Amino acid sequence: MKKKIKNNVYWVGITDWDLRSFHGNDYSTHSGSSYNSYLIQEEKTVLIDTVWAPFADQFVENLEEEVGLKNIDFIVMNHGEVDHSGALVKLMEKIPDTPIYCTANAIKSLTGQYHKDWNFNIVKTGDRLDIGNGKELIFVQMSMLHWPDSMATYLTGDNILFSNDAFGQHYATELMFNDLVDECVLYKEAKKYYANIINPFNPLLIKKLDEIVSLKLPIDIIATSHGVIWRDNPMQIVEKYYEWANNYQENQITIIYDTMWDGTKALAENISKGIQLADPDVNVKIFNVSKTDENDLVTEVFQSKSIIVGSPTVNNTILSSVAGFIQLIKRLKFKDKKAASFGCYGWSGECTKILNELLSDAGFSLIDDEGFKVMWNPDEEKKNEAIEFGKKIAKA
Repeated sequence: MKKKIKNNVYWVGITDWDLRSFHGNDYSTHSGSSYNSYLIQEEKTVLIDTVWAPFADQFVENLEEEVGLKNIDFIVMNHGEVDHSGALVKLMEKIPDTPIYCTANAIKSLTGQYHKDWNFNIVKTGDRLDIGNGKELIFVQMSMLHWPDSMATYLTGDNILFSNDAFGQHYATELMFNDLVDECVLYKEAKKYYANIINPFNPLLIKKLDEIVSLKLPIDIIATSHGVIWRDNPMQIVEKYYEWANNYQENQITIIYDTMWDGTKALAENISKGIQLADPDVNVKIFNVSKTDENDLVTEVFQSKSIIVGSPTVNNTILSSVAGFIQLIKRLKFKDKKAASFGCYGWSGECTKILNELLSDAGFSLIDDEGFKVMWNPDEEKKNEAIEFGKKIAKA
């Protein structure tokens, strides 16, 4: 069922209440998601993006009922990833000659995935498409936000920016607009989305945000491709993106560890005590990586100024859960964050050396070149040393 966004602009997407993982199993979606597709009905009827392939039949049937497929004059594909383009094959079986407007890179991604030679029309930043009644679509390339093929589309007159993956969230709701939903939940999901998907492209993002602002287009609505649409002060999320893109951190130190027989856990708890004694104002959080959703933990790293990572030594190395998580945060390219290491060992004791190498390789500045390690389980003396190590971390 289509839902009115503004004037002759409608949402025709799908709400996926059951979605719990995305990008394979690489991103957790506790709040579900939506695949936002939009229909503009002026003198020309324009479809902006489609939905994920499992919903293709439902999507095409809904469009047929709501508007009639033969009445669609243009299709705009802002991005070729399958959660946006998955229903395109089913749709184009019905209307094979309909012009598709997209970037040159989007043609590569769409033909590479679907092996179809559709009626593609290449657009670039500043190109316009007249859709009648005095309104135009203006295209803005958004390369690497978050694929090379990405773009945004702006509708004049109604002042709507169809932003695709930028400014979105994985958040299923029937309320649709930012002024109707719980703001705390909205920003929690928006920050998680940014930390896990957008953060690697910070330098490009800042340039692209500057470019959008320089176009001096009045923006009354930012219509995202996932989650909630921003209509109440939509530029608030643009301002947040500027803030988050500037190597974001809060007054938070996060302790991340895994443990075999609770010795490393005891160190984590006492390091936390030391941090709090040295700096009562800092927000200290402790997470066992094997018992914590990794994408939620990425968000904690994103908002931290320092992380302390711990693992026991096992088979001359560290636990795979800790190693895997460091590899995950490496690819997200966090900047201006500090790190330290700790762990227990019984025999060889390589844990802190390996942790420091991995953390340094992931772009973190080491607070302590040695880290803090304890042979066997810590006694009271070693627990007190862990407290002192925590104080050192806080002062750093």
